[in-house]
Amino acid sequence: MMRHEMPAEAVAGRRERGCGAECFKSDSSIQMLSVQPDTKPKGCAGCNRKIKDRYLLKALDKYWHEDCLKCACCDCRLGEVGSTLYTKANLILCRRDYLRLFGVTGNCAACSKLIPAFEMVMRAKDNVYHLDCFACQLCNQRFCVGDKFFLKNNMILCQTDYEEGLMKEGYAPQVR
Repeated sequence: MMRHEMPAEAVAGRRERGCGAECFKSDSSIQMLSVQPDTKPKGCAGCNRKIKDRYLLKALDKYWHEDCLKCACCDCRLGEVGSTLYTKANLILCRRDYLRLFGVTGNCAACSKLIPAFEMVMRAKDNVYHLDCFACQLCNQRFCVGDKFFLKNNMILCQTDYEEGLMKEGYAPQVR
């Protein structure tokens, strides 16, 4: 994480819309600050000791040692994994654990297996797919973002397989 030289009082977090009353999220909610030598040491919200280090973290309107602001699940140092943290049910969490515990999950439209909330996905209309499953369901050609594909009866088809099917059956395209 980049170290910012700025007075501690200059930083404030905000509530994220749609996250619920118990969830605090902000892309600037964790700030690394330089301790000013002429100021009184601040108390750490994690261990209650004075922060005498050169840098401290400010999150949730409190001050923390770099080692004390950790995810309650995986124990990762939140100042090192990014500038966002989540709180819910009195837990301070990294993004991955927040999504794992409280995120909405669904099933892949191709393989029907569960898609964890933290996993990257591909979408086509209302269907959601694992990245590995986002392929033509006849020839297994993989698609990338921006590639042309067709949906027929909720099946993903490449252009070649779709056009072959058109010739056989005469069905209408849904280009995406």
